[in-house]
Amino acid sequence: MKAWFKSIEQQVTGSDFPLEKVLVELNYADDGLIPVIAQDTETKEVLMFAWMNTDALRDTLATGKMCYWSRSRQALWRKGETSGHWQTLISLKTDCDGDVLLAEIKQDGAACHTDRKSCFYLEFGETRVSIIK
Repeated sequence: MKAWFKSIEQQVTGSDFPLEKVLVELNYADDGLIPVIAQDTETKEVLMFAWMNTDALRDTLATGKMCYWSRSRQALWRKGETSGHWQTLISLKTDCDGDVLLAEIKQDGAACHTDRKSCFYLEFGETRVSIIK
């Protein structure tokens, strides 16, 4: 954990920090990416997991629409740009270590490229994996 996140652990609720400082202090992986979980703001269901780099994070904050980094395309990926299934940002948080983001979103249409609401539709059992949604 970066020392900066440790240093703010005892700050009181409502304390504010400059955005630029936090962006610098986030714990990006060696490839410059940070994991982000997209959660439905109403149901609290986890809809998907993706990656962001600093540009995707800045784009998301500036537009209010979720923007990710596509590792397969090596490019910014604005969720909904081709499918029309936009994700509107409601709130964005980081954990206490600054190494993962949680985006509460309003999902328009399906979050998954399979046209399912959530990417997490395969459930493990003792002897098989089942499609649950």
